This record gives sequence, structure tokens and C-alpha cells, in this order.
Amino acid sequence: MATEIEKLDAEGGCGPPIGPAYGDRGLHAQSHGQSFFSLLTNRLHGDGFYIFDEPEAALSPQRQLSALTLIDDLVRKGSQLVIATHSPIIMAYPDAVIYELGEHGIHPIKYEETEHFRVTRDFLNRHEKMLSILLGRLPLADDQQ
Repeated sequence: MATEIEKLDAEGGCGPPIGPAYGDRGLHAQSHGQSFFSLLTNRLHGDGFYIFDEPEAALSPQRQLSALTLIDDLVRKGSQLVIATHSPIIMAYPDAVIYELGEHGIHPIKYEETEHFRVTRDFLNRHEKMLSILLGRLPLADDQQ
């Protein structure tokens, strides 16, 4: 997308340049996460319909929390969002309607019932045990040592 914006701006045309609408720095001069934040803070102004596909891919957990505040600002300004995500942080948005897509079709699901929430919760609550199992490093029983 950044390359196409630069190309269109270089060609000129009847409208203003597109690049400055994303902030002072060119999108190629930013990381993936920084450019996503440039989109949220400079390009989207509310009263819109926005579709995001896995926005967390470029964001650390801390930046996902920051993104939630920007998403909330868009909602408060009359926007609607459809977000495809695996992030339990993004899914936690208050009053979000979460749909699960699975082998039995599409159906609404409660946040705490999503696989992403359950796996993350279980890992964070028992990370040492889960890593032992996953990595085959179970401690030996007393009679095997």
C-alpha cells in the first residue's frame, strides 16, 4: 500500500497528495506497527465503517492496548468496525460482538469462551507447566531419577 501511495503521489493528478494524510513521515520510513498507528491517528476520523484484518500482527501487547484507545475513539465518533483477530486483547473491547468461524458455521460467542482467551489465560496462569509439556521437559518422578 505504501508503495502504491508513493507512486500515485509521484504521478500527480487532480487531487491532493495522499501520503501526508498518514502523518509527517512516509509509510516506508516506519515499521509495520508505526504505519498502522499512523493510519489510526492521522487517516481515520470517525463516522466511518472500517474493516481490519489481524491488526495485532504488527503490534506488541502494549501497542494493542494503545490501539484499543484509538479504536474506542473511532467508535465514540460514530464509527463501526469489523475486526478479524486472534488477539484476546483486541477481542476484549467492551460491548464487542464476537463471532466464531468454525466447521459448524458462524455463531456469536462470549469473550471468555473463545479459544484465544482460554489458551492465553491458561498459558499465563501455568506457563511453566505448559512449556514443560510442550517442550517435552516434564520432571522425572522420584523413582525415575
